[in-house]
Amino acid sequence: MTDVTPAPAGAPAGLPGSFHAALAQALPADAVLRHPADLLTYESDALVHLRQTPGAVVLPRTTAEVAAVVRLCHAHRIPFVARGHGTGLSGGALPRPDGLLISLARMTRIRHVDIDNQYVVVEPGVTNLDITKCVAPFGCYYAPDPSSQSVCSIGGNVAENSGGAHCLKYGFTVHHVLGVEAVLPDGDVIRLGGPTLDPPGLDLLGVIVGSEGTLAVVTEVTVRILRRPQAVLTLLAGFPSIDAAGEAVSAIIACGIVPAAVEMMDRLTIDAAEAAVHPNFPPSQAVLIVELDGAQIEVHELFATVEAVCGRCGAETVEIARDNTARERIWKGRKAAFAAMGRVSPNYYVQDGVVPRTRLPEVLRRIRDLERRSGLRIGNVFHAGDGNLHPLICYDEAIPGQAAHAEQVASEILQYCLDAGGSLTGEHGVGADKKGSMPKMFTADDLDTMQRLRCAFDPSAICNPGKVFPTPRLCGEVPGPYRAHPVERAGLAERF
Repeated sequence: MTDVTPAPAGAPAGLPGSFHAALAQALPADAVLRHPADLLTYESDALVHLRQTPGAVVLPRTTAEVAAVVRLCHAHRIPFVARGHGTGLSGGALPRPDGLLISLARMTRIRHVDIDNQYVVVEPGVTNLDITKCVAPFGCYYAPDPSSQSVCSIGGNVAENSGGAHCLKYGFTVHHVLGVEAVLPDGDVIRLGGPTLDPPGLDLLGVIVGSEGTLAVVTEVTVRILRRPQAVLTLLAGFPSIDAAGEAVSAIIACGIVPAAVEMMDRLTIDAAEAAVHPNFPPSQAVLIVELDGAQIEVHELFATVEAVCGRCGAETVEIARDNTARERIWKGRKAAFAAMGRVSPNYYVQDGVVPRTRLPEVLRRIRDLERRSGLRIGNVFHAGDGNLHPLICYDEAIPGQAAHAEQVASEILQYCLDAGGSLTGEHGVGADKKGSMPKMFTADDLDTMQRLRCAFDPSAICNPGKVFPTPRLCGEVPGPYRAHPVERAGLAERF
């Protein structure tokens, strides 16, 4: 087959004309984007300092179209990256100039709702919040609730195993996904799991969820929905310091209480939220949002204990949301925190690490010291109940070297998390952003084992290559690429 279709003027090089011609036959004309102006939208996800222009973008509407595109990529050895709504914060959907970006944003159908058996079947472009809206009239909801839930897609949630404010009690995406339909890197379509809670066989579904798009392209998701709890009570407490708020978190959990959510914000992020959405938070150095849900009698009894704990730990103010309007105002302030940072800084870098709850005060003190040493402001907003930190490093990319400095600061914070016995990521994923830190947490043998699994799904190494792992490897090589000779590594890096 010869190159018969020239690229538009200014289009990125890397994809052969024969591949473009095959795409044109497989998809409608409006489903293939090649013009440079159209491709700009897809240069990055929400981690905007990592940017690359894709060779082309396709917007399929069906599983059959996704499979046809992936089969073409497999036949032509073209790398591809699947993308949801682009709200990811780890560079997981960063495209390649020599590759294809598969946007699933047009796959937005809710295919089936089964209230009696408590599940919903959706396409990957459906937003997280739309699932809850769909089942709300029946007294149900979808529990995982990332801060971006009004815009993030369920396909992206599956890829990153997203959490949210209520993951302390209800878990992450993996705990609510019953099944998926997915297109493998050779174009085969498979189904894993389904409406039943415990299907037989190996847990390949658990492998797909959280694999960051490196194993397959998910084209349908069956999610578990829950009944609305009988009672929900929300408390907003202001503290004179982050240490005092952190002590309150540990004390609440030590009482044997498992709140639906425990969120913390510091002064900088409070100021940003106030400027953006005016939630009327107290003028404290830190605030805690604690939410309990469940049976009415139990919730009210436990809530009194939470109030008492906050008082003993030095809370300056305690506000109890008396109705849904007050509760929604509090949560609006918390969930606006990331976007609101644009009010106080021209640029910011969102980090995502995990520490044991009991080590929160220690790690936060190290972050405060780093803030003083680095000269960069660092806002802290996080899921305090499970120790998932989201420090926001403020910088100005117009100042030479400051963006790179912010990256160094973010990397140092990750090291603090690991020093405390924590993890590199709680929900944002590794992606392209933190893959270089993987050897700090995993041994060479650990990484080899993960690569073997990846190669079992994608022996051609074309499915979202260059993500998660620090050193790329051609599948079929002798294990041990993380100990490979530098020249060999350089050859692999040049190819992938």
